[in-house]
Amino acid sequence: MSSVQAIDTARARNVVIAAFLGWTLDAFDFFILIFTFDDVAKVFGVSITSITLAITLTLASRAIGAFVFGRMADRYGRKPILMLVILLYSLFEFASGLAWSYLSFLVIRTLFGIAMGGEWGIGSSLVMESIPERWRGWVSGLLQAGYPAGYFLATLLFGLCYQYLGWRGMFFVGASPALLVFFINAKTHESPAFQAMRQRPRSSLLQVVKKNSGLTVYAIAMMTAFNFFSHGTQDIYPKLFLGKQLGLSHAALTNIVLVYNVAAILGGLCFGMLSQKIGRRRAIMLACALSLLAVWPWSHGTDVYGICAAAFVMQFAVQGAWGVVPAHLNELSPAEIRGTFPGFVYQLGNFLASINPVLQSAIAERHGMDYGYALLLVAGTVAVSLILLIAFGPEARGVSMVNAELAVPPGHAIPAPALRVGDT
Repeated sequence: MSSVQAIDTARARNVVIAAFLGWTLDAFDFFILIFTFDDVAKVFGVSITSITLAITLTLASRAIGAFVFGRMADRYGRKPILMLVILLYSLFEFASGLAWSYLSFLVIRTLFGIAMGGEWGIGSSLVMESIPERWRGWVSGLLQAGYPAGYFLATLLFGLCYQYLGWRGMFFVGASPALLVFFINAKTHESPAFQAMRQRPRSSLLQVVKKNSGLTVYAIAMMTAFNFFSHGTQDIYPKLFLGKQLGLSHAALTNIVLVYNVAAILGGLCFGMLSQKIGRRRAIMLACALSLLAVWPWSHGTDVYGICAAAFVMQFAVQGAWGVVPAHLNELSPAEIRGTFPGFVYQLGNFLASINPVLQSAIAERHGMDYGYALLLVAGTVAVSLILLIAFGPEARGVSMVNAELAVPPGHAIPAPALRVGDT
């Protein structure tokens, strides 16, 4: 291997590490809230359902951040804006622990959501534009594994330290991701694709979106379903289903969540790598089908070990499907707006799916506080919907991140010449 190749590999590795940690710590900060529902509600004198509104506002506002910071990343570069959003979401996480009223808490969590919304799209585009094409499958799985890894860290913090820190202390610890900025500044480089595109004439955002209108609508629908799939199987599951409905102990709840987050990490890696062999769409559909096999024992089991096993399979499948998303969405993205497009359609899908925690809580309340029924209804419906959406959608595995200008209608694959040798 030449010295140039070694340098390029080292740079690519550092970018992967930075983006993985950025998304891991982003998710860590987000999931701290789901373990503090009860105490936050008590302090502010509101119901648990009212506190779930904070999750809804966080998810809904992420679309604003994805658009604003994505446009900045397309204009000023991926690296500086990635550092900016990490600093901002760390700041607002710390501020959440200082909230003095229910209203102030909602406002701060909304601001946190705006900052959080910029991280995924910018981080994933920086990585996918910086790594060799042959890395995309496993790196996609690794990046998305950062989400359950963050959930895992939040669970550890809850399990080991909550009794000492309280809910405010949990949010103060959540400010620690700001330290990642030092690593990004010192060890990562700007995306080669962004540097190349700066030298070319640029079309306006409206022109690019109009040219790819069918793809844009499809991507938003796909990411809405994906976000219902993820949040519909995670947000109310630990505290409201395992804790409140089943009455599991603190230790049992913590252990189950740790187990299914390990499964989620493994699922993202496995299906991400598999997508490099069998294609993005086939890997996603396979993962969704696997989730349907686990959905009943996962949502209606009563034996702790059976629930733990079902939760393992469910999150292996859910985050397995998600493990394909960073590569799939960046490959589908028009090159000129890759800083904006993946993150914005992802977070707009989040906005449309942000009603999920309130929706599931309301469904449970209408069925005798049966959170298992609400989980089954949402997870099963979304898994089937995703299979149908992906089956008739486009794929661009192996497309060039620098030269491709994609405008593919739903239901069609990218033309064969854009695929790398050996793809089918």
